[in-house]
Amino acid sequence: MKFADIFACPGPEKAIPMPCVIAEAGVNHEGSMETARRLVAEAAEGGADAVKFQTYRATTLASRDSPAYWDTGKEPAKTQYELFKKHDSFWKKEFEALKKCCESEGIVFLSTPFDVESARFLNDLMEVFKISSSDITNKPFIRILCDFKKPILLSTGASHLHEIAEAVEWIGEKGNPLALMHCVLNYPTADENAALGMIPALKRHFPEYVIGYSDHTLPGDMHILETAVLLGARVLEKHFTHDKTLPGNDHYHAMDKDDLRRFLRRLKLTLASIGEFSLRALPEEDPARANARRSLVTARPVGAGRKLTPRDLTWKRPAHGISPRNYDEVLTMRARRDLPEDTVLAWADLDNL
Repeated sequence: MKFADIFACPGPEKAIPMPCVIAEAGVNHEGSMETARRLVAEAAEGGADAVKFQTYRATTLASRDSPAYWDTGKEPAKTQYELFKKHDSFWKKEFEALKKCCESEGIVFLSTPFDVESARFLNDLMEVFKISSSDITNKPFIRILCDFKKPILLSTGASHLHEIAEAVEWIGEKGNPLALMHCVLNYPTADENAALGMIPALKRHFPEYVIGYSDHTLPGDMHILETAVLLGARVLEKHFTHDKTLPGNDHYHAMDKDDLRRFLRRLKLTLASIGEFSLRALPEEDPARANARRSLVTARPVGAGRKLTPRDLTWKRPAHGISPRNYDEVLTMRARRDLPEDTVLAWADLDNL
């Protein structure tokens, strides 16, 4: 899939399209290129359109005493700096290698930059920039990313409407195509806190932009992602791992290739059952139309030449004769021949007066 296709004018939809799915590998490679390549291969195997990493240096991302905001029972790091320092070894050379790996696997490469230096070298590797929820108020950084003249995926986690509108305005001033990604910045997000109603709310407030969803709920049966699509999300992002049992902040609430494969299979069936947004009789209903609907039928014998009256008519299945929709017209006509009781009327049986 070309990511540019995401940003085509939304317009009225004839049916719910399959979403673009981003497997958010983040830093689940934990500094291992072998693991990173495995994540790329398994994301492609699971059916993702793109695999996304994160690119940062702990020293430019967080101060040394920045507090944790995750479940420290799952991720024991007490500060953001401590956590980010564990996973900031990948840089330009590693991401160039991962770009080539993605090309060989037939999947789009993405990585979220968290500083200007990484944005500069990632610009040569990507066709879209992702901006984290954490940077939605970072006006100078947003402007710098927009200056690369590429489409923007902007997560809206932990934001009020006025903050989203402000960021949209900054991006709009630069003219970049934009997709807004509903997100709840809580790890993991309880299903009851997924707040999926914000997806149609974003569509209502920002109708000119594509709306997506970045998910932090536990994978389970993946019904949260399916519901998000039904509510209008056209881009999905969910953390991705090769092993959900591993310790750490982004493994336990991530999906794996089997979760992804099951989700896409179920979603295709769901969307097929919804079909197009149009009112019409289906070809499969033709037997019912012909046999379960009714025709006008004589309720008693009618002699040739006699004008039909309401007492002469009833309506019965099948619909092989004159439809009851023509009842008024038939009452202006006369019998062309003798019509026995229970005759399914045809136009050949009648003459105009």
